[in-house]
Amino acid sequence: MASPVPPHGGNLSAEARRLGCDPQRLLDASASLVPFQPPRSLRRALAQAIRGSALRDYPDRSQSELRLALAAHHGIDPDALLAGNGAAELFTWAARDAAAAGSNILPQPGFADYARALHCWRGATEAMRLPLAWSDAWPQPFPHHSDFASGLSSGRCLWITNPHNPTGQLWDRASLARLLPHYALVICDEAFLPLVPEGEAHSLVPWVRDYPNLVVIRSLTKLFAIAGLRLGYVVAHPDRLQRWKEWRDPWSVNGLAMAAGAAVMGDRSGLERWMARVHGWVQREEPWLRAQLNQLPGLTARPSSVNFLLIEGCASLLTIRDGLARRGVLLRDCRSFEGLGERWLRVGLQSHANNRRIVRALRQELERQSLV
Repeated sequence: MASPVPPHGGNLSAEARRLGCDPQRLLDASASLVPFQPPRSLRRALAQAIRGSALRDYPDRSQSELRLALAAHHGIDPDALLAGNGAAELFTWAARDAAAAGSNILPQPGFADYARALHCWRGATEAMRLPLAWSDAWPQPFPHHSDFASGLSSGRCLWITNPHNPTGQLWDRASLARLLPHYALVICDEAFLPLVPEGEAHSLVPWVRDYPNLVVIRSLTKLFAIAGLRLGYVVAHPDRLQRWKEWRDPWSVNGLAMAAGAAVMGDRSGLERWMARVHGWVQREEPWLRAQLNQLPGLTARPSSVNFLLIEGCASLLTIRDGLARRGVLLRDCRSFEGLGERWLRVGLQSHANNRRIVRALRQELERQSLV
């Protein structure tokens, strides 16, 4: 029996066990994290927290320091913020509200974790098919659901990912804002938005104050390469977040994660430098890697506004993916994205040297399988 398709990338330990090798030998381009060490301020805060009492003491349930730093960054009320054990935990609580709101419209192909979260609460879902071809002109208008124009969307929930995962499309904020009055609940996942050059101009965070039916979920995991710490946050109406606090575990976010998050988000000048570094990397490596991949026969890399590329093959790419893994390069199996299949892979941008390694390994594997 074939093994189930992992719903996420970043399965480094499991892949290493499967291949019988040291995880350090593998280049994990199945996860979309920045390729740099976390910022110095974040690492320093972790070291200080460990030397102090963060390991012994229970975490601050009010999350005061972290929420104040995040609120200052966004210029919003701290009561409209709540940190989570990664964005995944927050999807679970958003889904509880969404299941109660009515049917959930999920753009597809899309991130499997929304359906996972809705399944927890027996939430009804319906698919909104997205076109699988697009230009590289960013931002783009969100392709409205057919019911939007006819006014049939009332009493339903719409899930939006901006930029979209797995396509990398950046949606124009004005086109998203027009949706807000027409749905009982709109959940916008902006996990990758901070990595998009000028992407913050399209965040829905400023609209939360005027729309209590809007929930915006963010992640610090991708931006700072701290997937192991598990840290995300949600911006929503304070009454909604108070309800979530009553549902969740008392200490969902650990003290080390809160100390690190508060330090890095509170360091304004350091954060500006970090963002400039990340945006410069995306602007250089996305077009370079896309051009290199498009020179390989049988592959088409689609334009992306962010730090990952969706690749389409003329035929199944599963054997190519397996061959790459044996060469020490992991790409994302896209079968967990509803609407995609064996012909699709996703690659997370790496350092320039490692992007060259990915291209070289792909070329060698294509040649080995007599596809060149």
